[in-house]
Amino acid sequence: MSISSLSLETHGNDSHGKNADGYRGATDNGFDFTKLLELKPRPHPTIETQRSLDERSFSELLSSPPRLRSSLETVKSSECLDGMVTPSSRSATNTPRGTPRGSISTPRHSFEPHPMIGDAWDALRRSLVYFRGKPVGTIAAMDPTEDSLNYNQVFVRDFVPSGLAFLMNGEPEIVRNFLNKALRLQAWEKRIDCFTLGEGVMPASFKVLHDPVRNSDTMIADFGESAIGRVAPVDSGFWWIILLRAYTKSTGDHTLADSHEVQRGMTLILNLCLADGFDTFPTLLCADGCAMIDRRMGIYGYPIEIQSLFFMALRCARTLLKPENGGKELHERIDKRLTALSFHMREYFWMDHNQLNNIYRFKTEEYSHTAVNKFNVIPDSIPDWVFDFLPMKGGYFIGNVSPARMDFRWFAIGNCCAILSALATPEQSSAIMDLFEERWQELVGDMPLKVSYPALEGHEWRIVTGCDPKNTRWSYHNGGSWPVLLWMLTAACIKTGRPQIARRAIELVEQRLAKDGWPEYYDGKLGRYIGKQARKYQTWSIAGYLVAKMMLEDPSHLGMISLEEDKKMKPSLTRSMSWPPHRF
Repeated sequence: MSISSLSLETHGNDSHGKNADGYRGATDNGFDFTKLLELKPRPHPTIETQRSLDERSFSELLSSPPRLRSSLETVKSSECLDGMVTPSSRSATNTPRGTPRGSISTPRHSFEPHPMIGDAWDALRRSLVYFRGKPVGTIAAMDPTEDSLNYNQVFVRDFVPSGLAFLMNGEPEIVRNFLNKALRLQAWEKRIDCFTLGEGVMPASFKVLHDPVRNSDTMIADFGESAIGRVAPVDSGFWWIILLRAYTKSTGDHTLADSHEVQRGMTLILNLCLADGFDTFPTLLCADGCAMIDRRMGIYGYPIEIQSLFFMALRCARTLLKPENGGKELHERIDKRLTALSFHMREYFWMDHNQLNNIYRFKTEEYSHTAVNKFNVIPDSIPDWVFDFLPMKGGYFIGNVSPARMDFRWFAIGNCCAILSALATPEQSSAIMDLFEERWQELVGDMPLKVSYPALEGHEWRIVTGCDPKNTRWSYHNGGSWPVLLWMLTAACIKTGRPQIARRAIELVEQRLAKDGWPEYYDGKLGRYIGKQARKYQTWSIAGYLVAKMMLEDPSHLGMISLEEDKKMKPSLTRSMSWPPHRF
């Protein structure tokens, strides 16, 4: 059966529908940061307030000797270690399940919850999508003033912050159902016109249609055949693996990841990415519009977002794949790719003042293994804005590197994910956070966070975007500000020991986001204006705020979505491995 026929699953539905009335807002315990003293699963301890960790690194905490706990001790967070997350633990910023909406529960601390939290949880629960009476995801947006278009579907990438929010709140069933449904859709044949897509491709989104006459549900999916530009979602499979690891870390339940179906699904995704080809680089070659930036924006080639997600998905899969049935061989392929990819990204995508100065002085038309300008980048192609944007202290991974081309634009997801996945070294992670502080107005402004910087304008905008009316300057994906990115920024801040940056960003969000109706994105250089085509009650804007709040309240949640540095991925390669030439 072909996916192009759309109808995928039809079942009788005995209890279709949802009830959000049994839920209300969460409590917020402020912004004390904690050190995790026990790495094994444990029940919630009782707590006391400890001093802020604003200026302390988590590695510093790790070096502190353990101490005995009193009956009122706060469990504090350390760096993102494997045992960091307490299985089945619920955040203090939770939604008391079964409590009538509007009632007030007693917070565990004396801090008053922000009014936005209750509204956010109510809105998030209203977005739930049900299949055969079970929640399987959240729709993209619930704006009653706009046509739904495809915003009434469950997008794989969009559900990730929703899934993390439910996991942090001790509600893993929704995430498990979502993972299983997306996996089931992967197994269907995927056709666009006369061409069949790879077996491992995950859907960009799916939709549930309910037939009240037959009392049945039908699920349809989009693998790119309905998307703008007909581009397959390269990032969907990566986000699915990342969320699978988050589920496993949060619950301690390995039965899902260990199942034959899930192991096969991961293998299919990885086989797509690790297949041999004509590539001379370990990075993934992609079409424009293959990820969150799903329209023509000049990210074709080797975009930083895809490379960071690819790296993170490989590391997550490495911990989830069993060695049986070919898993050991796949482990070896993953290890080799991770080593090569980490070297390539850190060496060629990294940009700081020194590296910019080196590129500025590059010679061109170099030939042989001794070339310094390996991609033959023309120094005159460096845009003027980079020299003013890049401070003496700070750095970032640029948007794209390919032969004779460097895209110097900043992209938020790629850089935040580089920190969380440990693609960035500790020094590079610190430099990225320095850049946030040095260029706060440009990257954060009045509403976090710029998805890309700077905006394409004038002739460049016409050539690169094809005069896209949605991606005009400082709007949408062309320099627009996306509140959903708050959760990734917060996670990166906590991991690098700079929670004060996240707190400052959250305070900006709390001034406007709920009052503005939870918009999808904001326009303008500073993000002051609700996006001209932004949907309101955008689910991942809501979920991103909740996840950010819960991580600040309990930094141990960071373990779901973060990986510590792998010391083995530090190759000392200085020239092409094809030199010296082989003798025959």
